[in-house]
Amino acid sequence: MRRPAERATGRPDCVDSRAGLALDPVAMTPFQLAALFLTLVAAVGWLNARLLRLPPGVAMLAAGLIGAVCLYGLKRLGLQGAGDAVRVIGQVDFPQTVVGYMLAFLLFAGAMQVDLHELRRRRLAVWTLATVGVLASTFLVGGGVWLTAQAVGLRLPLAWALVFGALISPTDPVAVLSTVKRGALSRGLKAILQGEALFNDGVGIVVFLAMLALALGDHAGPASAALQVLVKSGGGLVFGLASGYLAVLAMRAINDHAVEVAISLALAVGTYAAADALTLSGPIAVVAAGLLMGDLGLSTAVSETTHRYVRSFWTLIDEILNALLFLLLGLELLVLPVDVKSIGLCLVAIPLVLAVRLATVMPWGAYFHLREAERGPSLTLAWGGLRGALSLALALDIPASPYKPLILTVTYAVVVFAVAVQGLSFEALVSRLNRREAVPADAA
Repeated sequence: MRRPAERATGRPDCVDSRAGLALDPVAMTPFQLAALFLTLVAAVGWLNARLLRLPPGVAMLAAGLIGAVCLYGLKRLGLQGAGDAVRVIGQVDFPQTVVGYMLAFLLFAGAMQVDLHELRRRRLAVWTLATVGVLASTFLVGGGVWLTAQAVGLRLPLAWALVFGALISPTDPVAVLSTVKRGALSRGLKAILQGEALFNDGVGIVVFLAMLALALGDHAGPASAALQVLVKSGGGLVFGLASGYLAVLAMRAINDHAVEVAISLALAVGTYAAADALTLSGPIAVVAAGLLMGDLGLSTAVSETTHRYVRSFWTLIDEILNALLFLLLGLELLVLPVDVKSIGLCLVAIPLVLAVRLATVMPWGAYFHLREAERGPSLTLAWGGLRGALSLALALDIPASPYKPLILTVTYAVVVFAVAVQGLSFEALVSRLNRREAVPADAA
């Protein structure tokens, strides 16, 4: 996915086309950008560990937002250095960074953390929420946003409202996986939240592309869109399982922890890239490969030493890239074409997305409440279904359109609320539900 051309407007031209010479003193190479942002991650992480002790994702997002607001204010005051910093941040291609580079690593690392046995037990709930849930949410959220836009006098066709519904409906694997680590969830609810987040982003990307094609005038029809979702998702699942099984066989034949870590790394990036080249779902493929590696691979195919090295390697990858992604998410506020007229729509969209989420998970919540005596499962599944960087990356990847600034603004508002408010309060919510459950037991 590449950022549309209009994302570059307003930036200085870094190259003289006649001489091929760099003219902009603040233009940075990809290596320099990576060095800068990793240094910021380390600095913010140190301050958080030393002083604030917030959840890492919330701390990084807050640092990014505060930095963005400060830089914007200093730029408005005419400080040259602030303007240069804004242009440096503007060089980051956020959609390509998220979908093209980070997603393969984050999904693979996340999939290795999932209890595959429990996921198999909850497979019907996971697949229902990851497919039917995403489709239902797309139309409910899209329809609600369209009606609200008409009520507040904003011009937003139904087709483009459905594009917003599609990009905001999948829960974000990065945000969800980092959040559920801190909540004392039952194994069942934890597996559902993790599995849904890992699989529904692949489904969500396909649905988003189908809705975007319809909005741009490609009238392929709902049947064609549904077939596309089925083929890409199912094909990605089969391809990922096959790739993962081959990697497990390769690791079983040797005993060299360095080579086996390299095989796991090759599996993550190779599966994602190959599935994408075959027009299958790369996210679903890499999730399937990661699940197989985390269960079959590490439990039967490697030594204890290799098991420790592979787990440690992917834990570090997950935590560092998570922190970097949330920091970038906050800093993106500086370069978004914010539509200030859409504030009212943002205030409606946030509770609308939450209400639709609650409606889509309520049947499964009722099931777990009645059959397994879970306390507040619908509320847990609804509040734990965070939206995150993937939704913003999809919104940024929309081609030039008069409706893009409006969709971007509303998407950013929903994402920031999810990470900052839902993410920060999720652990307290789960603890409160657990305490309420424990009272009758103690009284008995």
